[in-house]
Amino acid sequence: MKFLKIYILGFLICSSQLLFAQIEFKTDVSKNKLGVNQRFKIQFSVNKQGADNFEPPAFSNFKIVGGPSSSINQSWINGKASYTQSYIYILEPKNIGEFTIPPASIEYEGEIVKSNSVKITVLKAVEIPKDPNNPEYIAQQNIHLVAEVSNLRPFVGEGIYVVYKLYVSENISVNDWRVTESPQYNGFWNQDIEVKEINVRKGKYNGEDYRYIVLKRAVLIPQRDGKLKIEPMKMDFSVGIPTGRGDFFGNMITKNINYSTSSAIRSLNVKALPEKGKPIDFTGAVGEFEFVVAANKNVLKANDAAQIKVEVSGKGNLKLFEIPKITTPAELEVYTPEHKENVSTALSGLRGSISDTYTVVPQYKGKYKIPAVSFSYFNPIDEKYKTIKAEAIVVDVIDGKELPSSSNGSVAVTPKQRVTGSDNNFRFIALNSELKPNSKSQFLDSNLFYLLLFLPFLAIPIGIIIGKKRAKRAGDVFGNKIRKADKLARKYLSEAKKQLGNQEAFYIALERALHNFLKAKLQVETSDISTERISELLNNRNVDLDTIKQFVDVLNSCNFARYTPTTNVMMEQEFEKAKEVITNIDKQL
Repeated sequence: MKFLKIYILGFLICSSQLLFAQIEFKTDVSKNKLGVNQRFKIQFSVNKQGADNFEPPAFSNFKIVGGPSSSINQSWINGKASYTQSYIYILEPKNIGEFTIPPASIEYEGEIVKSNSVKITVLKAVEIPKDPNNPEYIAQQNIHLVAEVSNLRPFVGEGIYVVYKLYVSENISVNDWRVTESPQYNGFWNQDIEVKEINVRKGKYNGEDYRYIVLKRAVLIPQRDGKLKIEPMKMDFSVGIPTGRGDFFGNMITKNINYSTSSAIRSLNVKALPEKGKPIDFTGAVGEFEFVVAANKNVLKANDAAQIKVEVSGKGNLKLFEIPKITTPAELEVYTPEHKENVSTALSGLRGSISDTYTVVPQYKGKYKIPAVSFSYFNPIDEKYKTIKAEAIVVDVIDGKELPSSSNGSVAVTPKQRVTGSDNNFRFIALNSELKPNSKSQFLDSNLFYLLLFLPFLAIPIGIIIGKKRAKRAGDVFGNKIRKADKLARKYLSEAKKQLGNQEAFYIALERALHNFLKAKLQVETSDISTERISELLNNRNVDLDTIKQFVDVLNSCNFARYTPTTNVMMEQEFEKAKEVITNIDKQL
């Protein structure tokens, strides 16, 4: 009996080991220690066919520059079959330090299997030898992303433009590309100019012949003086590098690699508008403008309507200043003006017109003068202020009631009327009355009387407690900032919902909501927010990696989707994702 138990136990142990050996899912890396400017390959391999639903880990501290790609290897040697399926990524570290890549997961026969975690040590940037045969070096020498700026020393309010061009030499081919990070224009009013067609042209870069395409164009108007920066655009490419060898037919054999590059940071020194000679009525108009005030008719009847149009036209920051207002006599009824903008955007800047149209309705016969109006602007070419004065407008009302005024122009006063007496001016007061006892209960000495009497004394301690709480809340500056930012997050999320269908406005509102939510929960300023900073702060607050990845994905989608075609369905999906990730982070925090 004892031997039987030992046999059964040994059988169970062997069976469990065989069962455990059925599937092996592991993580391998090409290197565990590298410089911050280097890349490495990470490979997740499973040895059983039928494994499905592969889920990669969150590469929080790394940037995916290649992949995912997959490969399958099957062999039959000496009657023994082997099978390996691999999922491969090329990663690039974002920061220096020691990081752990968590396990990946895969489903096999209804069970979730996880791979091993891997530790990566990232050191300072290392010098990469300039090997002429190194594909990375060849790509670096033959691909250039350039940001061309029309004017590096503009005035505040002066329009400039930036054009992003991709130069590629004749020696290599670019098979695929995508924008991984759009440029930021902090301190600028900006508007993109649509690039409708990607046309390959020939040009010069550093004196050499290149092919180039225009990727992006934008008009920028600086809003403050001093040093401003145009942040870089970042892109990933699939590049075909010639190997120097030919195939059977003599065609050059190329090797495809993944390559990343970015445009250089462009610094601008924005000049302030001069204080000398600045007109009193100057409201920030910068450019070259014309100014007109005109009425559609100057002669009309009382209660007829006339329209007075105030228009500024020309080239400059047309959307960023106010049009002068007109002043009308009190005898003219004036309605809220109708504002119109007919402005087009090109590389030369904003051009067109903006106008306010007033509807005026006179009440009385006569001539009414609308005083002259002036408009001032700054011309950046001449570097001088200029003022245009529109002449006064006279409205002649030829038919209608006379204005109720005296000959000297003062308003007529109605004469006093004499009061005449009559027998009915005064009436007798009744001297006899019938008094009846009051059957209602007396208020004095009643319960209600004493309750109202002592109620103020009961309210004093309650008022003191409420006052202390209000004072404490008012003194909590930090808490008030958090509550304010949280309120703004809800406001912008609501605004994003209203803008569904309006692509650019929707993604701007959605991005603001996400930023203000982080500001409320993590106590960071909006200027400090970046994808790396977000991942680090949320990770320190024990937010799970999947939720962090989902938040960063939604934030990146806001940047990308503003410049790529999208649909209402996609916008609704992004809105729901944003709601879900905010709720998840809020619960975990």
